[in-house]
Amino acid sequence: MAGDGGALIPEQRRERLLGLLEREIVLSVRQLTDLLGVSHMTVRRDIATLEAEGRAVSVAGGVRAAGRVRAEPSYAVKAVTDVGLKAAIARQAAAHLRPGATLFLDAGTTVGALVPHLLEVGDLTVVTNDFTTLARLMDTEIALVHVGGRVESRNRSSVGRLAAATLGSLNVDVAFLSASSWDGARGVTTPSESKIELKQTALRVTSAAVLLADTTKYGTFSVHRVAALEDFDEVITDDGLDDSIRQDLAERGVRLTTAAAEPAESVPSGRSAQPVEAAQGVP
Repeated sequence: MAGDGGALIPEQRRERLLGLLEREIVLSVRQLTDLLGVSHMTVRRDIATLEAEGRAVSVAGGVRAAGRVRAEPSYAVKAVTDVGLKAAIARQAAAHLRPGATLFLDAGTTVGALVPHLLEVGDLTVVTNDFTTLARLMDTEIALVHVGGRVESRNRSSVGRLAAATLGSLNVDVAFLSASSWDGARGVTTPSESKIELKQTALRVTSAAVLLADTTKYGTFSVHRVAALEDFDEVITDDGLDDSIRQDLAERGVRLTTAAAEPAESVPSGRSAQPVEAAQGVP
């Protein structure tokens, strides 16, 4: 029965809150104070506890359910989704680019948004498992290494043990990794077991690991854990995270950098990309 939350112990009340989210997905703090019959501050504390446990995600004025990702969308879908967010993240990530560096570019359209910025530097070696990135850089002066492995056609990339073995024989200066789901408590996760070894190898062979992930994926999780957010030297995302989430990540020791989203028409598309302004980043 709604409105009897004050008679419940905190754990029971939080389970009731999660049950409400299963039906509504997103609820405001005001709605929860009425439904649970408790104070605004009690609801806020419950949300903070559930968020720390990775079971819910704060949004402006309320909370939403932490979602489970069971499958990734195809490349065709990802290529036209949240383009402005990806461009903003790529612009911030470009601060890590230095002439003469060796980079690993993970598969995915967020990491792929870095390609125009690579062309402005030119003197780079790029190691990747992404066939679209490979094709876009094929006729440039950038030195390329594709790691090979089992082809995953849906996402235009390669995965698995062979890909990880090739990457494991190299050393890279900066690894830019992608994520289909990320969360403060659960870290970076994936629905595809075949992606785990390659991503973990990238973390092992790089001097600096940078996660590029937009906030639409935050608070979601999949069955396979790749790494904790603390395992990355930096996490670059857009400016859509609630302040409470930023505080929680800071308390976990996560170095978070955010960037304001750009309109899609301003996204650089090739050699005409403008020089990138300097931003704080991993050397």
